Amino acid sequence: MLVKYIEKRDARNEVTMFPFKEMIRILKKHLKDDVPAVTKIAKRERKDPFLILVGTLLSLRTKDELTEKVMERLVKRARTPEALLKIPADELENLIYPVGFYRNKSKVLKNIARIITDTYKGIVPDSIDELLTIKGVGRKTANLVVTEAYGKPGICVDTHVHRISNRIGAVATKTPHQTEDALRKILPKQYWIIYNALLVTFGKRICSPLSPRCSQCPIAHLCARKGVAEHR
Repeated sequence: MLVKYIEKRDARNEVTMFPFKEMIRILKKHLKDDVPAVTKIAKRERKDPFLILVGTLLSLRTKDELTEKVMERLVKRARTPEALLKIPADELENLIYPVGFYRNKSKVLKNIARIITDTYKGIVPDSIDELLTIKGVGRKTANLVVTEAYGKPGICVDTHVHRISNRIGAVATKTPHQTEDALRKILPKQYWIIYNALLVTFGKRICSPLSPRCSQCPIAHLCARKGVAEHR
């Protein structure tokens, strides 16, 4: 299928033009209220930074439905880093079971809660750079916390965002970090926060890693289908 827009590239061969406005408009209409677990948690917990941080960490390699159930169970026991520290290690493991890597995540949560309590007086940092100094917090988590909890500009790039941004031809990158850097240069700032939520849902429902459902795709006319060998 012929892509409607014309690509322009800079000296590093990066795509510098893509109809993001049209893409965002279509996806918002098509996906409506179907949003990732962390976004739902943020809304339900009134954008509490610590609970968003915890929810994001639990969601890694875990299905959304399970993340939500575990979070509902966990918040009944601990809504603050101080309260989480008081939970015995074995009990915390049971509380967050069966999320992926629950034993390791239990240790990470304890460590992060301790750092936030001791170093930041119980308040989760509101900057990406500061969050990245905390062991166990990666770029995806840091971006989600500053965007969902504090409403600050940030582009959360996970596997869905990285894959789809390259597949549609918006960027030409090899790693999620490179994708984040590229998007910061070309993605209009008003779309930074919503970009992740839309593409994560879109990636799960339609633009899957293997054999994407191109016949059902509402933005197929914008997509370059880069790297797509088979599709439905």
